[in-house]
Formats: sequence, C-alpha cells, structure tokens
Amino acid sequence: MHAFESEAARLESFGRAIDRIKHDVEARVGDDDLRRVRRLRGLSRACEVVGRAAIHFSFEPLGFTAGVLALFVHKQLEATEIGHTALHGAYDRFGKDTGFYSSTFRWTVPIDEPSWRYGHNVRHHGNTNVAGKDPDIHFGPVRLTEHTPWRPTNRLQLPFALLVLFPNFTFLMNTHFTGVNDAWFDNGRGGMDFLEDRSARTKLRAHGRALRKYVPYYAYEYLLFPILAGPFWWKVLLGNWLAGLLRDVYSAATIFCGHVGHDVAAYPEGDKAAGRGAWYARQVEAANDFEVGYVLSVLCGGLDRQIEHHLFPKLAPERLREIAPLVERACEEHGVRYKTASWPATLKKALAHVAALSKDAPDTTTVVRGALRGMS
Repeated sequence: MHAFESEAARLESFGRAIDRIKHDVEARVGDDDLRRVRRLRGLSRACEVVGRAAIHFSFEPLGFTAGVLALFVHKQLEATEIGHTALHGAYDRFGKDTGFYSSTFRWTVPIDEPSWRYGHNVRHHGNTNVAGKDPDIHFGPVRLTEHTPWRPTNRLQLPFALLVLFPNFTFLMNTHFTGVNDAWFDNGRGGMDFLEDRSARTKLRAHGRALRKYVPYYAYEYLLFPILAGPFWWKVLLGNWLAGLLRDVYSAATIFCGHVGHDVAAYPEGDKAAGRGAWYARQVEAANDFEVGYVLSVLCGGLDRQIEHHLFPKLAPERLREIAPLVERACEEHGVRYKTASWPATLKKALAHVAALSKDAPDTTTVVRGALRGMS
C-alpha cells in the first residue's frame, strides 16, 4: 500500500485507478463480446433440446439424470451468464435487434424483467447494502445486515433460507421484486421496498406483474411438456422440476455469497459516499468474490467476480474475469479490502452471518461496520 497524505487523497487516487481500468476494458469491448453471447445462446438451446428429449424418452436412471443435468445447464445459462448480463445492458451498445437488448430482453426465468431491472440495477446497485434504499438487505424473514431490526421471526431465518428460499429462489425473488411481499408483509424495517401503499389497486398491479411471468413459465414447464408425454407425464414433470430446483439452489448459493458476511460492509440509512473514489471503495468492501474454475464461473454468470460486477455492472462476465487481477492490485495499493476465498468458504461465511443475525443480540464481531474508514 502506498502512503497517502490523507484519506481523501487515498480515495481520490483509488477512483482514478478504477477509472483507468474501466476505460481500458471498455475500449476492448466489441463484436467478440456479442459473438460470445450468441455462442452461449446456441449452447444453451442445444442443452435444452438434449435435456428435454432425454427426460421425455429415457426409461432408465442414467439417461434421465443426463437429461436433468442438460436442462439445468440451459436454465442456469439463461438465468446468469446470458440473462442477468443482458438485463444489465451489457449488449445494448450493439443495438436493439440483437436479441440481447436490456429493455426488450426476456429470460426463461420466472422473474418479471421490468421489476427486476428497477429493483436490482437501480435500487441494489446504486445503493449496495445501504439501509432504506437497497431492498436486498432482507428477504422475507431473512435479515442480512444489522440495519434491519431483529424480530422474533428471525430466529428461524437460517432454516428458512436453506429449506425455503434456496429451493424456491426464482419464485420468491419474483414476489420480492414485483412488490407482492410488500402487499402482505412489511420489510422488517416497518415499511415496504417497492410499493407506495397497500390499496387494492396497488396490490392488484403487484400481483399482475408477478403472474405475467409465473403463468407462461409454469404452464410451459409443468403443463405443456408433461401433457406431451402422455402417460409418462409424471416423469417429465419430475425432470423439469429437478432441473429448476438445481438452478434455484445453484443461483441462491452464488448470490448469497455476494454481499453477506461478518467482514462485509453495510451502511445505515442516509449514509452516502463522499465522492467517486469513496463510492468505488464502498462497492468493493460491500461485496465478496470467490474462486472457482472457469466452467463453474460461467454457470455463476461471473458473479464469482461480484466485486468487479459492482464496479462495472455493464461489463459481460468474460471481461470481469479478465480485469479481476487488476482490480485486486488497485485495492491492495490503496488499502481497500478486497475479499476472495473458495466458494465453500465464502458460502460458509455468509450462512454463519445469517445464523448470527438470527439472534436477538448478535456477537459484536458479526456486526458489519458502516461508514468504513471515514468514507462517508
């Protein structure tokens, strides 16, 4: 770490370093990025065809299992490496007719796209781990920072996360982002995350947003294909459900690692960054990376590079992997905490924090510091 005259000078220098990385990598974005996502879409569709055919026509466990795994790969690619990236606007520069333009992109995931773009791109990315603004510091009875007050229901938040939230991740994310949760429950902070009121009209709109994804998605997965299988409808229903379950558990295990842990920064309501460099530092210190091989990283949609994703949310995952060493070096030189470990260790840390926050008076070592190093 270099010696700096002041905290402000350190953060200003850090901001310039991150801006240089951003400028250099954005200058390299081009047709190769679009070709890559198109190849991934081709792979995804091939996996869907192979998976559905194997589930439908296989009458022995190995073929059926292979079909489930192939269909899982399709669903996972569409949710993360392709869908999450496209909805962030990574391919908008290539025009509206590519099939990957953010405002018209539709993913094969039961989460309403406009609701997700607002809740995730605007609210979460703009205010990461800031109480009162980031809606992702709590999910139902699960509080992820100490800035959501403890309630008796939090005692069960770890088993709820593992047994309810993880296996039904996409379904419950849709109720979260569309405001269905707000329509019936407060957000743990005495208010709502997305709805302005609980009038009948507002509730109806929230449920309409959720249903416009639920109905076509679940009809396609759990009505159309089982019906086509005739007397073996139950086998196709089971295979489709297992593939969706794998996607949800895999995605939840990826995403829970992103911003949860005893050493992850969280900020009280009203807290703001004092400048661009400070905002970059907050993004880094409010996130975790984790280390996996390339194939698993692709299935994670590059969210094993959560730190880089929060610094550059419109970069495709391949670019995030490319610049991760540069970002880590800049953090080391400027005294910004860059956290990375194995995936199991990072997930264990996140779940241990969830367990600690389930208690009425969590140990002070688990309380996440806000306003880190005078950045606000």
